[in-house]
Amino acid sequence: MAVFRAFKALRPTEGKAAAVAALPYDVVNREEAAAIGKENPDSFLHVDRAEMDLPAETDLYDAKVYQKAKENLHKMEETGVLVQDHKPCYYIYELVRKGKVQTGIAGCASIDDYLNNVVKKHELTRSDKELDRINHVDVCDANTGPIYLACRYTDALSALLEQWKKEHKAAYDFTEEDEITHRVWVIDGDEAISQIQDEMEKISALYIADGHHRAVSAVKVGLKRRQENPDYTGEEAFNYFLSVVFPYDQLTILAYNRVVRDLNGQSVEDVLEKIKENFDMTIVPGFPAKPVEKHCFGMYLDGFWYLLKAKSELYEGKDVVGQLDSQILQDVVLGPVLGIGDPRTDKRIKFVGGSHKLRELQTLADETRGVAFALYPTSMEDLMQIADESKPMPPKSTWFEPKLRSGIFVHKLRG
Repeated sequence: MAVFRAFKALRPTEGKAAAVAALPYDVVNREEAAAIGKENPDSFLHVDRAEMDLPAETDLYDAKVYQKAKENLHKMEETGVLVQDHKPCYYIYELVRKGKVQTGIAGCASIDDYLNNVVKKHELTRSDKELDRINHVDVCDANTGPIYLACRYTDALSALLEQWKKEHKAAYDFTEEDEITHRVWVIDGDEAISQIQDEMEKISALYIADGHHRAVSAVKVGLKRRQENPDYTGEEAFNYFLSVVFPYDQLTILAYNRVVRDLNGQSVEDVLEKIKENFDMTIVPGFPAKPVEKHCFGMYLDGFWYLLKAKSELYEGKDVVGQLDSQILQDVVLGPVLGIGDPRTDKRIKFVGGSHKLRELQTLADETRGVAFALYPTSMEDLMQIADESKPMPPKSTWFEPKLRSGIFVHKLRG
């Protein structure tokens, strides 16, 4: 049974949503964030990437960065850019990308559900990234970025959201430069709020699609607050973390590709011969080789694209992780052939996700005389099975698109 509560969102005032809404902090780098912030004083990146408002030499993890984030968040509230709702509500969050619609609910998941594995994970986290977001949440006293969750919606829940959309005007409706449309409806009716809570309680599991570091950091801040408040009741805001939960079958996972900057001291011929041991290889003249099914890969090497088809012994009889294309590539190519022992830390590998064109992989590989691999996207069904079995995926196995915008909803930890 999933706990998913309504909350009093701190959110943009009417007419400010498009200016405030920002990509997640980890999707833009320091320079990109600074450029956006310079052009847009209302961008929520002033909170999520507050180093942009400090001297350029400031370390990203300096305490001054988190204090500046807190100051910027308070300033947005004090100047009326952000206003908090007076009662707990749910919020419909609809995204439209290339004509495809996904409709979710923004609310707050329970840190106890996270600890008890009702909120299921599929990715390992890094302690340095955890500490960064712990400091950010703790100092700002708020969850500033939503966790991207998925689940199996009940029919009644889907029908309720569609009916509310038909009968009410959207609070926000804007399209960003990337041509993704964002719409939000505020569900403030007591009966509808009660129905949503009842329907969510019928759902046995919530799956983290994106935002593992934000989730674990929010949970650790909640546990810290419990230690600081031993008489807590469980109803305090810090016992919950900001999330948007979507029907799993509406989500889109795009490919997460790889570029290795060199051939690990080998010749092109040596690498091709080793790869042929495990793959059926076909040269593709004139254009990039895009994989069109699971266990197929595109490879760019030394001016040519190849289509690779994994031999059946690489995946038959394996568990769901062993059958992932990202795992197969790591096990038989990246590790033993190219010397990428730990893809989480090895500086020789670059991950290129989302809607980047395959010719961009080609350009990156040519710059260093390296090699690029295009993968077929992971399925939501595989992700959910892996999470159900409490197994981690290889790093950078999923790229969800569109990304949720930060700043549309903020969850204050003190109500």
